[in-house]
Amino acid sequence: MSRAIRVGESIAISGTAPLGPDGKTVGHGDPEAQARRCFEIIRESLEKLGAGLPDVVRTRIYLTDIRNWEPVAKIHGELFHDVRPVTTVVQIVAFVDPDWMIEVEADAVV
Repeated sequence: MSRAIRVGESIAISGTAPLGPDGKTVGHGDPEAQARRCFEIIRESLEKLGAGLPDVVRTRIYLTDIRNWEPVAKIHGELFHDVRPVTTVVQIVAFVDPDWMIEVEADAVV
C-alpha cells in the first residue's frame, strides 16, 4: 500500500487518518484537531511528490458523525479557501480505530 502515488501529473492520496508521528491517534474527541492532523499529513505527502495544497482538485471527507461537518469544513476552508477543490463529505459507520472521527482522501494535479 502507498500513502500517496504520483502518475504523471496526477497524485492520489489514500485515506488519511489523524495519526501523530508516533502512530497514535491525535485529538481524541476533537474533530477540528483530527481534521487539522489529516490535512497536515496530506500536505506533507504532496510535498514529497513535488506538489502542494494549491494542486488539490478533490477531497473526500469521511466522518463517523455527520454533525461534525461544520468544524471540519472550517479547517478545510482555512487550508483551501483560494483553491476550492470539489469536496464530498460522507458519514460512515466506523473506522479501523474507534478513536478516529475522520479520514480524508485527496487528489491533486500538478
